[in-house]
Amino acid sequence: MMRFSKLAMVLATAILAAAPVAAVELKAADVHPVGYPNIVAMENLGKKLAAATNGRLTMKMFPNMVLGDEKTMIEQGQAGGIDIVRTSLGPFGPVVPEVNVFNMPFVFRDEAHMRKVIDGPIGDEILAKITASSANLVGLGWMDSGTRNVFAKKPIRKPADLAGQKIRMMGNPLFVDTMNAMGGSGIAMGMGDLFSALQTGVVDGAENNEGTYTTQNYYTVDKFYNLTGHLIIPEVFVFSKTNWNKLSADDQALIKKLSKECQQEQRKLWDAKTVEWRAKMKAEGVKTITDVDKAAFFKATQPVRDKYGKDYAAMIARIQAVK
Repeated sequence: MMRFSKLAMVLATAILAAAPVAAVELKAADVHPVGYPNIVAMENLGKKLAAATNGRLTMKMFPNMVLGDEKTMIEQGQAGGIDIVRTSLGPFGPVVPEVNVFNMPFVFRDEAHMRKVIDGPIGDEILAKITASSANLVGLGWMDSGTRNVFAKKPIRKPADLAGQKIRMMGNPLFVDTMNAMGGSGIAMGMGDLFSALQTGVVDGAENNEGTYTTQNYYTVDKFYNLTGHLIIPEVFVFSKTNWNKLSADDQALIKKLSKECQQEQRKLWDAKTVEWRAKMKAEGVKTITDVDKAAFFKATQPVRDKYGKDYAAMIARIQAVK
């Protein structure tokens, strides 16, 4: 009987060892529509992941806010309901305050400067701060989101032009204060509510990059796209730490490697799409206002940098030193 038990144990162990490892489908979410650079880059990451693991790890993409707005997706990521969340830093700032250094108005000279920062030691350092925080998220990589400009039903060339204008901002007090300093009235609002708010006059305008302005059809309501250039904010994608800790060290290393590739691939997709977005804006009769007094807006937003940047003075100096 003892001999049979030992034999059974050996056979059972052998069967378990030979059994295929269960496949895992990772859930990734974004607010943008199918075909948007962020979506395509993340889908390609999923394809590479499946190929590298022979289908053991796959990814399913949930685009176009089907799992909620960015705030909701972040919360689901923290709880383990979503594996990979791509989000703007606006709603992410209240969760991990260290990222707010990238949210400062005019902290980057231009998009080329921003890219050098996120590709270098500072970008890696902020990702590490996300991972080390109490947010229960792992920082994977950055995505380009262009330059944010104000769009409205009239030209905006100087702070006085924003007087009396209710402008939707991402849900972060820093951004509301930024718009207030610029001369408008900042209104915190989720992206999912914005289109109807523009149509009904709850807000007069908003601010975002050409991609979101075009793909979300905001140009059909607000025809003036004003190059205020007040914010150049990279976006971040993160992994639920609850689910990350269930992965092997090798799988974690693979996902981090593919995330770095995703960061660079998204940028190329972004640049190509930006050309298309600008062409569509022109074809749709959008009035792009280029003669904006950026110096006036920079001066107007200095109190915001003083208020929110005091805790990041050393980091801001390092960012500005990047050539």
